[in-house]
Amino acid sequence: MTDFTMGPALLFCPGDRPERYSKAAERADAVILDLEDAVAPDRKAAAREALISHPLDPAKTIVRVNPAQSHEFALDLQALRETAYRTIMLAKAEGGEDLWALNGFHVVALCETARGVLKASELAEEPNVVALMWGAEDLVASLGGTASRKDDGGYRDIARHARSTVLLAAAAAGKQAVDAVYVNIPDVDGLAEEARDAVASGFGMKACIHPSQVQIIRDAYRPSAEEEQFARDVLAEAQRHGGVFTFRGKMVDGPILRHAEQTLRRAQRT
Repeated sequence: MTDFTMGPALLFCPGDRPERYSKAAERADAVILDLEDAVAPDRKAAAREALISHPLDPAKTIVRVNPAQSHEFALDLQALRETAYRTIMLAKAEGGEDLWALNGFHVVALCETARGVLKASELAEEPNVVALMWGAEDLVASLGGTASRKDDGGYRDIARHARSTVLLAAAAAGKQAVDAVYVNIPDVDGLAEEARDAVASGFGMKACIHPSQVQIIRDAYRPSAEEEQFARDVLAEAQRHGGVFTFRGKMVDGPILRHAEQTLRRAQRT
């Protein structure tokens, strides 16, 4: 798996609101300075100016740029070259050709259109792509739909399919996967449940849109003391066995040991 380890909570911040930059960076594991959807068309230039004049730590900052097919894309890259930022999120990525101008950057390819999801494997294989992320609302809009979620808050089947497709494509290429944002900010229980599912499914991190969501995501990614101790104990026990064995009433084989290793890696990160 790629060594891209920002996270687990990535917080979006509008690019044209520099007064929020430092606060977002302080509260989250990494901040995504957004030059795309969070910025109105007539504020794009101001956002690029703010990006240049209000620097953050490049090791904990991602810049979301506009789609490669847009006029704004070249202007975003021009501004980026006046900064120390070298990790970007490419909005509405739809194929390897979208990355041709991005040599020298680490790229989080955002699969949020029908074509982008279908091209997820191609995007993941690009050498400068360090992670894939998926987006539900733009995806459903690209299909002509009106909502990614049902009335009970759960994703519609098409969104769940896209989520799984992007996760599988990232893992197959040895890259990280970033889970989409949870837009219902007051619904902390729904976010917690979805974040726990992201952890269990294999997403390395989850994006969010409000500072109040950061700790909920961190808590989901942080193993409990019991989970961490079990992981240590079972890995220690594995040193005494050459294959499958029984530990505390459970059969333990290769996948269980890999789960334990992942638990300890999450404990170190969080």
